[in-house]
This record gives sequence, structure tokens and C-alpha cells, in this order.
Amino acid sequence: MAVIISIANEKGGVAKTTTALSLGAALVETGLKVLLIDLDAQANLTLALGIEPGKVQRSAGNILLESAQPSRISRETGIPGLDIIPANNEMTYTERYLPSRPGYEMVLRKALQDPELDYDYILIDCPPFLGAVTLDALTASNLLIMPTQAEFFSVYALRNMMTLIRRVRAQTNPHLTYRLLITLFDRRNRVHRTLAEQLHTTFSGGLLETVIETDTKLRESPIAGLPIIYHSPKTRSAIQYRALAQEIIEYVKETSAEPA
Repeated sequence: MAVIISIANEKGGVAKTTTALSLGAALVETGLKVLLIDLDAQANLTLALGIEPGKVQRSAGNILLESAQPSRISRETGIPGLDIIPANNEMTYTERYLPSRPGYEMVLRKALQDPELDYDYILIDCPPFLGAVTLDALTASNLLIMPTQAEFFSVYALRNMMTLIRRVRAQTNPHLTYRLLITLFDRRNRVHRTLAEQLHTTFSGGLLETVIETDTKLRESPIAGLPIIYHSPKTRSAIQYRALAQEIIEYVKETSAEPA
């Protein structure tokens, strides 16, 4: 049974998609099989792997709106062990029409029980707002990773994320756990250091030890259509995402997903 991880934050620009892609590639590098699911209508994860959303005929939206079988929509990425269920332009309708389905919160959870899905990890890139699609993803997940910049607006947005987590635990997925991941961190920036310390104090047990620092190479890898692990394997961010993968693997081994 695959470990299902959603990557979400209401605040955009926090390296959410970069984390989904880079973590997925780093997990594959350890010999694991990973499926990426792009639930964001912007389709940045799809684009980052060199797939043109306008040419994608069947997407994650078909799973949510039509109960399409995920194994029939997933495709190879060119990186052995890393597959993707892409997004396309029609994903813009998914948020609007999904709530009209009876029991819509459980659609993805049921779909991912597809016996033909043979993966160790499934990573879900959620849209940057807390609507029906994100709720569906969290209901299906074992773990939520929240990429968070050490900046005021990003930290403030965590309030709404925590409210959603409480709602999901109360209504659809009592076993959902979460971890915060500090991203785009600049150790020279005093504000970053101060807010990072506050996050450590407030979320002590819920904060991942790995920190992803700023790195210009992260901006280049989507242009190449490759994860940073493959585009620039020796850069700081590649090393840090490998460390994140190891931390997640250890977390999964050590915890029975008790609430944070």
C-alpha cells in the first residue's frame, strides 16, 4: 500500500510544486517507485516534467469528476520509477463541479485504492487555495507537507491550513498528520532567521529538520524539464531534497501516523 503525501499551502510561491517534483525524484533515487498527481489547474508540475498541458487529453480532473481509473491516466515521465497523473486546461472546472458529486470528499481516496497502482509513494501537488480539490487530497492522504517560507504572509497563512487540518481530522480523515517544511530560506536574512525560530517554537514536533535554502538552480530545472536531482545533482538544493527524502522515509518507518 502506497504512502500518500499531499503537498499544500494556501500561500503561493512557497516552492510547493518544486517540493513535489524534487522530493519525488529524490525518493526514486533511493530505489522507490513514485507517482506524482498534479491537482493544480496551473499544471506547473506537469510543465516541469516537459509535458504540455494543452496536449493532455485525460488528467487528474477525470479522476475527480468521472471516477476514471488512475492507472489508466498515469504516464511515464522519462525518469524510471517516476510516473505522473498530469493536469490539463480543463482542470479549471474541477473545483467548481467536484462538490456537486455525492460524497465528493472521498472520491480521490477511493480512486487511489486502484489495485493496478504499484507505487511506494504517491505525492499530490495541491492547488494554492483551500477548496474542494485540496479537501479531497487531504482526505486521501497519510501525511500533509506544508512548504512554508520564513516570511510573514506565508507563516500567517498557516492559520487557515491548521483550520483545514482540524476539519479533515474531524470529518473525513482522523489519521491525517502534518509536517512543515521551511523553504526558500536565506540564512543571511535576519527576518528569515527570526521567523524560523518562531516556527520551531510554535510547531516544534511538527517541523521537519530539513530546510530548503534559496538556490537559483531550482528556477532553471523546470526549463530543462527535469527535477533538480537530475538537472544539477551536486547543488545545495539537490542535496537538501535528498536529505528531505531520507527524513520522510525515516518518518514513515518510525511513526504510525499519530496526530502532530
